[in-house]
Amino acid sequence: MKFAWFIARRYLAKGRKNSFISIISAVSILGIAIGVAALIIALALISGFQDDIRDRILSSSAHLMVSDRFQEGFAGFRERESEIARAFPEIKTVTPVVHGTVLVKGRGRDVAGAVLRGLDLERPGREKWLEDLDLGRLPQGDNELLLGREMAVRLGLFSGDSCLVVTPQAALSPMGIMPRFRRFRVAGIFRSGLYEFDNGTVITGLGAAQKLFALKDRVHYLQVNLRDIFAADRVAEAMRRRLGARYSVITWKELNQSLYSALRLEKTVLFFTLTLIIVVASLNIVAGLILMVMQKIKDIGILLSFGVSAAQVRRIFFLQGAVIGILGTALGAALGLGFCHLANRFELIKVPAEIYQVGFVPFRVNGVDLAAVVFASLLISFGATLIPSRKAAAVSVVDAVKYE
Repeated sequence: MKFAWFIARRYLAKGRKNSFISIISAVSILGIAIGVAALIIALALISGFQDDIRDRILSSSAHLMVSDRFQEGFAGFRERESEIARAFPEIKTVTPVVHGTVLVKGRGRDVAGAVLRGLDLERPGREKWLEDLDLGRLPQGDNELLLGREMAVRLGLFSGDSCLVVTPQAALSPMGIMPRFRRFRVAGIFRSGLYEFDNGTVITGLGAAQKLFALKDRVHYLQVNLRDIFAADRVAEAMRRRLGARYSVITWKELNQSLYSALRLEKTVLFFTLTLIIVVASLNIVAGLILMVMQKIKDIGILLSFGVSAAQVRRIFFLQGAVIGILGTALGAALGLGFCHLANRFELIKVPAEIYQVGFVPFRVNGVDLAAVVFASLLISFGATLIPSRKAAAVSVVDAVKYE
């Protein structure tokens, strides 16, 4: 191996006759580097976007949702809440939630559709964005609520203003059947970081929401948050067996299945598409090594006449291609990781939040993705050396020196 490495290194680095081949080698290294960097950046972009969207969605929704299949509202939810919390150590918090669609009327004629969520705001373990409101404070009493920042701007409401909340449920009045409505005071304005949520969500206390929807001592579902979000499928399956067919258990993956499926498919297609850049760059390795073999036929013949085996000759040219592949992969990985670091630090790529749910594009390099890129690049590069190295090993001593 030391002998093969010594010859391969001299062929790569020295000799005036090798100038053109050296240029081809440099182009090969650059091509592989660009392909690897592009692949790392693209996968980091998809991973960052996917993780950021997932974190923002889960910050405002449940990891698991437990509801009653056979009636509106969850009767006896406190007993079920205690049972679930005791039975599964993976559970971090269990929170009863009232959930319904409403209309919110602000100043003048401004009206917006929204989802009203009733939460027990006095419990520990609230969402982080409820701990740090943009304006105001948490609701106190049954006639106060929180508005999302985007909805508050759209309706022209501020902390301390009043608004009318109308539900689709009918109520009997002296004037006939009328929608149920109630006037609330805006106690505060929150911002979760998820545009759709901030633009269409109203939050109030659990008791106020139960009165508004006439649920008495019932809730719509139990919101279960886990210590590890990726244990959701396993915990949900165990919970279904324990609770029986009466209760529905839905995971966060099932709630957002179409979104995550689309992101996974996009990531897979992107990986295979950008891998073609590395494949094209590896063709330069093939061309450069074949030219090297043609130029070094005399040298190969001399080596063979001195007893060097065909396997050693094959190893010489394999090592040349391997060095090009390793250098290109290392340079590309450094460029890709460096760009991702700078893009995150300075938030280089801004996007409209109302479309993409985030203000800037985050880049997150996944260790598995990085290993896959490096492995694919080295595999393609090493594979590109097989044909030239076999051609070199097949050179005959007679053919190499008969014209000398």
